[in-house]
Amino acid sequence: MSKNYSKVASKILEVLGGKENLVSAAHCATRLRVVLSNQELVDEKKLESIELVKGSFLNGGQFQIILGAGIVDEVYAEFIKLSGLNETSKEELKKVADTKLNPLQRILKSLADIFVPIIPAIVAGGLLMGINNILTSQGLFIEGVSLIEAYPQIADLASLINTFANTAFVFLPVLIGFSAAKIFGANQYLGAVIAMLMVHPDLLNGWGYGASLFEGTIPSWNILGLTIEKVGYQGTVFPVLAAIYILAKVEKSLRKVIPSVLDNLLTPLFSVFITGILTFVVVGPIMRGAGNLLTDGIMFLYNSLGPIGGAIFGGVYGPVVVTGMHHSFMAVETQLLADMTLTGGTFIFVVAAMSNIAQGASALAVFFINKDTKMKGVASASGISALLGITEPAMFGVNLKLRYPFYAAMIGAAVSTAYTTFANVLAVSQGPAGLPGIIAIRPQSMVQYIIGMAISFAVAFVMTIVLSKMNKFNKEVEAA
Repeated sequence: MSKNYSKVASKILEVLGGKENLVSAAHCATRLRVVLSNQELVDEKKLESIELVKGSFLNGGQFQIILGAGIVDEVYAEFIKLSGLNETSKEELKKVADTKLNPLQRILKSLADIFVPIIPAIVAGGLLMGINNILTSQGLFIEGVSLIEAYPQIADLASLINTFANTAFVFLPVLIGFSAAKIFGANQYLGAVIAMLMVHPDLLNGWGYGASLFEGTIPSWNILGLTIEKVGYQGTVFPVLAAIYILAKVEKSLRKVIPSVLDNLLTPLFSVFITGILTFVVVGPIMRGAGNLLTDGIMFLYNSLGPIGGAIFGGVYGPVVVTGMHHSFMAVETQLLADMTLTGGTFIFVVAAMSNIAQGASALAVFFINKDTKMKGVASASGISALLGITEPAMFGVNLKLRYPFYAAMIGAAVSTAYTTFANVLAVSQGPAGLPGIIAIRPQSMVQYIIGMAISFAVAFVMTIVLSKMNKFNKEVEAA
């Protein structure tokens, strides 16, 4: 077996452009990850024909080759020997890969790196909120009344669950602040302090800002003729991101000028004070407005265009994922969830789920119509994975490779998202955007969500078969 792994590693090295084209290499549980000097030197057709290779794709500056659990360890060991590279961890490889990204890609990657670690907290809060909705929604199980109205003895249980559910959203800036500080290069605990400052109990609660503005009762500090509004930023995303970015810049600048013997004393002091002043005087008000405009703009377009807007968003979501720009939606989606009392939930999760289901359906259709044994194996496994919310293997290993399944998936996503928009299907949490995603959907939308998934699967599956026949016909005409 060792000789076979060596042979596979040698072939992979060859199609990647040889030793000279390699910058660094690492591996995860299933994929060989490499950073290349020139991506254009890769011969992807030859790569696909190599034994054990199940697919490949480019993501975040890393060219990733899908080999499978266990196999990747053996191939990587041989690959390192042949290439002459030193073994590299995934974290080290990411740093190398980041240097290959353009400014926009770096911004999108930073957003993803900030929000991915806090998703479990948001998911937990959202699902608890879903349970609370089940207990308090009228007519869901008993006509005209909610469960707590029918059974008053569980009212306190619902209240307890609601408190648990709200915690992650009330203190959302703290989660974001701690995570963003790590990505921006600031002290994470100072990041948490700045974020806690933004939700301090002495400040006007951020959710009451609109009413207080209308009534003219906004409290303020008056310092040397400067009026600073004492307003909190509960449930906000963009203000805390900007504040922590400034914190990182201030902290790094201070460390350059403050003597090392005073660094531990003065750097935290001035970092918090300077960042805090800038946050409340400049950053907070501007970013609050910008964040609200962005969220309101997406909501306006989505709501005003109705099913047509949903179809457009659903249809282009797949190509957006290919570019990696879908990570930028995470900030908006988090904002929608934080403002759930106004928005009712997030439609972005539903769009992502419909797109993922469609990608999975197209890959599974390829399994039934394609005669290549290797492609059938990749299509079946990746198709099921996509239905569960992980689309990269299906998207890059099957659908984009053959093209027509990807187009079919776009059509399926567009049609199903038009329906879910019409039915106003919303999620109360982030989660696995696929079949398991039903647990994140608000109770009154669950049936419509299931119907949307069925539409997405059926349309994408059928259209893959139709486009396959058209593709085959066109090739026969060209050959003739």
